[in-house]
Amino acid sequence: MTGSLPFLVPTTADEWQTWFRDSGLTIVGVIVGLVIVRVVVARALGRIIRSASLRAARARHEDLDLVKRRVDTLMATIGWLFNIVLALLGTAIVLDQLGVQVSALIAGVGVAGIAIGLGAQTLIKDVINGLFILVEGQYAVGDVVRVAGVSGQVIEITPRRTVLRDLNGDVHIIPNSEITVATNMTQGFSRVNLNVLVAYEEDLGRVITVINEECGRLAADRPDDFLSTPAVLRVDRLADDGVELKVVGDVKAFKQWELMGELRRRLKDRFDREGIEIPYRHEVQLPPRVRATAPPPAAAVEEVPPEG
Repeated sequence: MTGSLPFLVPTTADEWQTWFRDSGLTIVGVIVGLVIVRVVVARALGRIIRSASLRAARARHEDLDLVKRRVDTLMATIGWLFNIVLALLGTAIVLDQLGVQVSALIAGVGVAGIAIGLGAQTLIKDVINGLFILVEGQYAVGDVVRVAGVSGQVIEITPRRTVLRDLNGDVHIIPNSEITVATNMTQGFSRVNLNVLVAYEEDLGRVITVINEECGRLAADRPDDFLSTPAVLRVDRLADDGVELKVVGDVKAFKQWELMGELRRRLKDRFDREGIEIPYRHEVQLPPRVRATAPPPAAAVEEVPPEG
């Protein structure tokens, strides 16, 4: 039996020995060789890419943890593509050893591939968009992003899809072709962006001083989390209920939500001590009898001009 003959299932011990000697050892060798190539290339390529990325990150003073996450994401994707290439190569070699005419098979697959390709345009878009996301480093595993109208932490990226987990623990699987705008909330650094509402009757100069003092105390208590001390930027809005003051400051990635919650708590306690009013809606419920006998508002009383 040779590799060029059509594959026949051995039925006797001698036939099995002949097949194993002629083709079996070759198939085993191919599989073992491909596994070795996969491991060696993956390790070598991983070291080269990690080393180059970390050197570039140190030169640009970037966050090393963020760079490592991106490299891990890129390596996982490269490994995924490399596995597909090796699997196709190994399949072709094994089929050739089994006597299957690979060239004829490829020609047949090529004809069928045209029809399949017409129906797989979305898949092609997924892969192309996914490769751009990975190569450009738009986001990586671990980042908190908003894509295709969904927000959450990235738990997996492949050339075909992005998987997010939101605050409820729900997992969202998003085809990469659906991602037209990607908002990364944890790339490099994050920002405290907080609006504080106070009553119109309050002295804004005094309120701004109190807010800036509490921001400074929080930054002093947790210096490792802040890149700049938050402060009142401006009067952001004259709302129906009061005056909104905008507080901003740069912090380390992933820390903005925790620090905004702590700042809100401290401002509430300080406002209570200082007697600064945080406006809120008041509702007064009147008993039915009181509502029925209450005089109409002054604006509703119609004036009747005197006669003559």
